[in-house]
Amino acid sequence: MLEPIGIDRWPYELALKYSIRDALTCSVGQRWLVAYWSRQVLNKVLTQPLRFLLIAAAGFAALRLEQVIGEDPRRIGDRPPVTPRELAVLRLVSLGRGTYEIAKLLGIGEETVRSHLKKVQAKLGVRNRTHAAAEAVRQQLIP
Repeated sequence: MLEPIGIDRWPYELALKYSIRDALTCSVGQRWLVAYWSRQVLNKVLTQPLRFLLIAAAGFAALRLEQVIGEDPRRIGDRPPVTPRELAVLRLVSLGRGTYEIAKLLGIGEETVRSHLKKVQAKLGVRNRTHAAAEAVRQQLIP
């Protein structure tokens, strides 16, 4: 499987659902992730030369994809950076905290929390607070 780095977690949830026991993952460049899943322990299936061959082939495939589709117009660096305070608000949103609770925990007003959320939603190009938290996790801005 070859997929863009930062893609949603649904493949991992599928792997758990279908009893995948082991995986080999390797980032290729800064945009792609190679994932090989197996129901068997991979140390018994993939020898070192086979692992190298798999990663080399995936690297070639990723380079070829880059040539075909070109540069990614949605690179993270194209948007203004998210401030530390906006990240703090996003972390608490991702934990399911409400506006009032976030304001109390950070020692700021509720309107300030809403302001931070609106700014970070604009920076991430999302519609609501849940989407903002999910996008921040996808971009690895928050754990």
